[in-house]
Amino acid sequence: MTDARRTDTRAQIRAVALELFAERGYDGTSLREIAERLGITKAAVYYHYKTKEEIVGALFDDFLAGVDEIVEWARGEGPGPGTRSEVIRRYQGLLAGPSAAQVARLMQEGQSSLRDVAAAKDMKARFFAMSRAVVDPDASAADQMRMRLAVIALHLGAFMDQESLPVSADERQAAALEVALELAGA
Repeated sequence: MTDARRTDTRAQIRAVALELFAERGYDGTSLREIAERLGITKAAVYYHYKTKEEIVGALFDDFLAGVDEIVEWARGEGPGPGTRSEVIRRYQGLLAGPSAAQVARLMQEGQSSLRDVAAAKDMKARFFAMSRAVVDPDASAADQMRMRLAVIALHLGAFMDQESLPVSADERQAAALEVALELAGA
């Protein structure tokens, strides 16, 4: 019972932290504010996470594991249009997962704040690994850039809202997939 409660509290802290990071930014959010929103003491938050960086690391863990699976699969297949196409589709599926779009948005919008956070550096390295796994190392700089832009297109499709692009969420994601596949030459 205690382990289940502890896990549930950790999940609640991560969920609230992600909400607050989205509302106020990483720098604009404190552990005290996370505790207040949850209706628990700051000491209770400290029991689970000593720093905001630890919370961000926990938020990124599941997402990074998904990226690692995609990279591992792609490396096994080797570079090529079919591999790029499947990586793009798998990555869009990952972004559709619970809270993944918010994590990607946090990474994108909080780049300057998260620059020195270890989890953010890990994520950046994973994105480059994903691109390297599907693009021939001798490919032109433009082709390598296209794959990186394809990933960014998927990010935009995942976290743009009605105001940014006045179509349904499904239409935004379909458009993002279409653009990403074109960019990736898949």
